[in-house]
This record gives sequence, structure tokens and C-alpha cells, in this order.
Amino acid sequence: MLQILNRSLSLLAVGMLLITVLSCKNTVKSSQTAQSVLEKRENSIFQEKLQINIENELNLCEDQLKKSVALNTDYNTHPRLIESGDKHWKMPKNDVLVWTVGFYPGILWQMYETTQDEYWKEEALKRTLPLEPYKDNCEHHDVGFMMYCSYGQAYRLTGNKEYRDILIQSAKSLISRYNPKVGTIKSWSNELHPQWKQHITIIDNMLNLELLFWASKETGDPVYRDIAIKHAETTMKHHFRNDFSCYHVVEYDQNTGVVRNRNTSQGFADESVWARGQAWAVYGYTMVYRETGDPKFLNFVKKVSERYIAGLPADYIPYWDFNLTGKEGEPRDASAAAVAASGLVELSALVKTAELKKRYCAAADGIINSLASSAYSAKGVNDAFLLHSTGAKPQGHEIDVALVYADYYYLEALLRRKTLK
Repeated sequence: MLQILNRSLSLLAVGMLLITVLSCKNTVKSSQTAQSVLEKRENSIFQEKLQINIENELNLCEDQLKKSVALNTDYNTHPRLIESGDKHWKMPKNDVLVWTVGFYPGILWQMYETTQDEYWKEEALKRTLPLEPYKDNCEHHDVGFMMYCSYGQAYRLTGNKEYRDILIQSAKSLISRYNPKVGTIKSWSNELHPQWKQHITIIDNMLNLELLFWASKETGDPVYRDIAIKHAETTMKHHFRNDFSCYHVVEYDQNTGVVRNRNTSQGFADESVWARGQAWAVYGYTMVYRETGDPKFLNFVKKVSERYIAGLPADYIPYWDFNLTGKEGEPRDASAAAVAASGLVELSALVKTAELKKRYCAAADGIINSLASSAYSAKGVNDAFLLHSTGAKPQGHEIDVALVYADYYYLEALLRRKTLK
């Protein structure tokens, strides 16, 4: 009986060994297939070249901007979106809770920078000055988007000390939302987003940190910079999966800093990869590395950027959520593409090796080529620069539209690419 048992165990062991070998072979084959796909993608990225003439594209943007400026003369409103099939911007009222108010003045300032035409400076001022009251906005985290894109550009290009004071007050308002027990600046409010009960932080908030880095340099006060770095470190620790894709929303216990939930608001699902969220991460951590020079941020943003690049379809413009890539009927998000393009151009200038410089610049060039193509250009269609952005599909609005922040980051990407050696 014992001999029979031993023989059975031996046969079982052999069988298990065969299964393991076959499984390993299948795993190796699957790994080799994945590697083959990856290598093809790698080669296409390294071979991408800028196909457009940037000066011509900037001229086209200027022509588009002239059309919208002539039409939109109520300076207490701002361009937000153009619905598919419409020609002109929807112009909601400026409001303390509207995070997009700073982008259109920012576009005008960037156009002044590239043309040095006083006309654009005058138009930019008309759009910027009405935003001054928002320097005291402590109600949400987007003071950076609102004020640094507008007054930040204004101060950078004019040196007007009044604009400097407005920006410093804006930075003070932003850090009022910092919770040292958590280590981040709180995003949103629980009243507007009651599904989260305590301290909320979204990946978008990374871009508001640039205002804080600027404030420390201007004032010599390290508090702004220290908060920005701590926010970036905490987000780096808790907002990302093992593959360096990011969650949209993380809810923390406001008293202990312990993570309560990881969710999404604008992505497809909690565990999916919202395209613009990943683009915010590429741009945000590139900026943090530029401001700190800390290699941990460079090492991190390279991995985050690789995750973004790996998820792109053939034309470099992501579906609104990477988990829906190729799914029929799902819209693209040109705004995510524009944000990532600007971030990748800057990243290509900051990395040290020629190989990485070429890689990130080529990825940015692939995005810019597509955005400038007839598939995504708004020329002859409406008053924007870009078509086919997606703002908040789960909420049922801003789906396959033109968005003002897509235009802002596209223009910034063009200007950065123009100066890149």
C-alpha cells in the first residue's frame, strides 16, 4: 500500500512538473509577444519627427484667436467650451468656483509673448484684471490654474509689481487649504462632492503647486516651497499603482492622514487610468523636478511618463480613459494630449541622456503632429485651436468638444517646442 502511495505521489509530482513547464512556456511566449509589441512601440516613438512648421501653426492659432476675441467682449465671462457642431465659445460667468477662468487670459499672454504685438497685451489685460478678487479664494484648490495662468503670465511678461502682490496673496489663499496631518492641499469641498467625507486630494492639484514654488522664490519664504514638496511627496506615495498609473481621487482621514479610499470622478472606473489624470501627473512631476532638482522626482516622472506613452494609440491622442483604448464609440481627449505634450517637451530638456532627450521629444512631436492635423485642428470648424476633447464624461457633459485648457496647453507646447534645441 505504501509503495502504491509513493508511486502515486511520484506520478503526481511529474504531472505537476509538466504543468509547470508548460505554464512557464506559455508565460515566456506571452512575455515574448508583449515584448515584441513593446519593441514596435518603442521604435515608432524613437522615429517620430516634428512634421509641422511651428511658426505656421502659431500663425494659425493667432488667426483663430482673432476670431474669438472679436466676438467675446463681455470681460466678466470667459470662453469655456465649444460644443460639437457649434462655432463659437460658450461664455459662462466668471465665478470663484470656476477653475477655468485663467486659461483664456493665459492664451492671450502667450500670444503676446510670441508676437510682441501690443494688441494681444491689451486684450490679455482686459481678461486678466477682472480676476483680481480671486486672489482671496480659499474655497477650492484651483487658485493656481486661475491666477498663475493669468496673473503669473502677466507678471512674467510685464514685471508689474501689482501683479506680483496679487500672486503672493493667491499663494497664501492656496496654502490655507494645506493639512499638515495629511501632507496635501485639500481639493474640492465635501459639500460639492458629498461622496467623500474627509480630506480629498485629486491628481490635478499637482499643477497648482507651481504657484507655490514661484511664491517662495519671490518672497524668500520657504513655507510655500515646503508645502509644495510635501504635497508632491505624499501624492507620489499614495496616488499611484505599481505600474505608475495614477488614481484620480484619494480620500484621506483628515486627522491621521491614513488613506480611506482611492476613486475616480472623471475617469471610467476607480481602477482605470483616466487619460488627463495621467497627463497631469506627467506635467506636474516634471515641473516639480524643474523646481527642486531632486532626482527622486526625475526618476519618478520618467516612470509616470513611460506609463502614459505605453497607453497611447497609433495617432498619439489618448482615448478619454486608457482602459477604453480602441473601444468603438469612446471619445478621445485632445486636452490630455496637449497637457502631456507640453510636459514631455519640458521633460526632454531636463533629462540628462541623449537617448531620453530624443525619446521624450519624439513622443511630444508625435502628439503635436496629430493635434495639428486635420483630424484634431479646429481651423475651418470653429473658433478654438483643437477639437475632440473630453472633460467629464461620467457626468455627461463636455464630451467630444473644444475646451479652453486644451488650447492653452497646446499653445504652450508649441512655444516650448519652438525654443527647444
